[in-house]
Amino acid sequence: MSSKEELFLLIRRDSWRDGLSVRALARKYGVHRRLVREALCSAVPPPRRTPRRHSPRLEPFKKTIDQWLLDDLEAPPKQRHTVQRILARLRQELGAEIAYSTVWDYVHRRRQEISEAAGAAPAAGFVIRHNQPGMDAEVDFGEAWVDLAGERTKCYLFAFRLAYSGKAVHRITTSCAQEAFLDGHVHAFRTLGGIPAGQIRYDNLSPAVTRVIRKSRSRDEHPRWHDFRLHYSITPFYCEPGLRGAHEKGGVEGQVGYWRRNYLTPVPRVDSLDELNDAFIAFEQAEKNRRIGMRIRTIGQDFTHEAPLLLPLPGEPFETGLAFNPRVDRYGMVAVRVCRYSVPVRYIGRTVHVLLRSNEVVVFHGRTEIARHARLTTKGAERLVLDHFLEVLLAKPGALAGSEALDQARRAGTFTPAHEAFWSAAKRTLGESDGTKALVHVLLLHRHLQHRDVVAGIQAALAAGACTADVVALEARKAAESEGRSPTVTVTVPLPEPVAPPELPLPSLTERRTARLPPDQRALPALERWDQLLHHRPGRDPR
Repeated sequence: MSSKEELFLLIRRDSWRDGLSVRALARKYGVHRRLVREALCSAVPPPRRTPRRHSPRLEPFKKTIDQWLLDDLEAPPKQRHTVQRILARLRQELGAEIAYSTVWDYVHRRRQEISEAAGAAPAAGFVIRHNQPGMDAEVDFGEAWVDLAGERTKCYLFAFRLAYSGKAVHRITTSCAQEAFLDGHVHAFRTLGGIPAGQIRYDNLSPAVTRVIRKSRSRDEHPRWHDFRLHYSITPFYCEPGLRGAHEKGGVEGQVGYWRRNYLTPVPRVDSLDELNDAFIAFEQAEKNRRIGMRIRTIGQDFTHEAPLLLPLPGEPFETGLAFNPRVDRYGMVAVRVCRYSVPVRYIGRTVHVLLRSNEVVVFHGRTEIARHARLTTKGAERLVLDHFLEVLLAKPGALAGSEALDQARRAGTFTPAHEAFWSAAKRTLGESDGTKALVHVLLLHRHLQHRDVVAGIQAALAAGACTADVVALEARKAAESEGRSPTVTVTVPLPEPVAPPELPLPSLTERRTARLPPDQRALPALERWDQLLHHRPGRDPR
């Protein structure tokens, strides 16, 4: 209760209990008699009247401002007057000297009044949508920054949200291209254990839509996206372009911001995006106990009811990576999307098959995987693996010291201080060239021995004063056998899915030859007396 309401209550009580007059009550409480009469008439104090401010400097220009605001009703939305523009025109064209706050107060009030007087459309309202379990979902991309391997990198957060339960699946990548768009769907379907049976709402993403047909919900879809959604039985719903359609998938629009504020703040520091995506799994588990808004049940409880109603996943997977067939240049590199990646030098001059996925690049020769790299994000960047160039370095040992492959191996930690010590000892013992060749032979051991075993073998060989690859190999095997395991590396190479060749119609030579001939007008032959020819004797007329 406010102080004025308490004063009114005291005045009314004294008047009723003690019968004091208006003058006596005014003298007792030190107020005007008019206030006493107001208190006796009503227990609720009248609202305080806000005085209407007058602006004599603005008065001569009000009609001009009103006309500008009226003209704005027919102007494009992005080319209408702002307060700053109105103030600039008043100063430049009419020489007015008015404060910004004065113009803002007037324009803020008059813009709405003029719009209503002109019969403009009222503010758009919203209708609450009824979401059925297992039916609808929403998809969106959002930006996020990550300190990736010590470098601040702009990444993209893919969010897939079920409309009924609010269960959301997230995946972060360095690209928002089509391969990341498709890979996000596959990850979401596997995590949820099924596919929504209703519509999935999208804005007009370029990985899915190539052209928006105006004044229509129809879209020209990207062929690869069309094949993908048919494979997974997806029914898309494309929202209106721009801000007009943002409310049509407001759940996932808010989800991206919620995830960024709660799980990507402060900026995460990771060595790889796989590490961050693995952390997302734990974050999503924690979200099961959260209640959205004023809902009674949690996200996990609603999803338990929704999960059995999702459509089952197809039996065959869909390759989300984009396929390229570049040729390996003389530097042992292949170019993929303005970035370059190394492959073993024995494939120089050959055409290889590359799968560009959201976070990795896989290179095949035939059906054999020959290289796998983390995807690069910077234009013109290069990723080199020292092991790919060892055959060339045996013939050109002097090129090792200044090579980019060695520099990247040092930064990645695969070329350890033990390798550096062995190289220095080998060069002192065998000379510059032969010592480098001995190091290359040691590096070749990594192809069939465990990395830690080779490092242990190098340390044992240095302790014994030996600088040969044979001693390193022997000591590496001893280190593995001492722990009761095999030192040999067992590599399981996944094979890519075979791609069926396109079905093309075979040309018919007969059709090509007869296409230019005139039509045959002759009557069909009569075959009624065909059997008589079986008894025909040579030299005798069958008739």
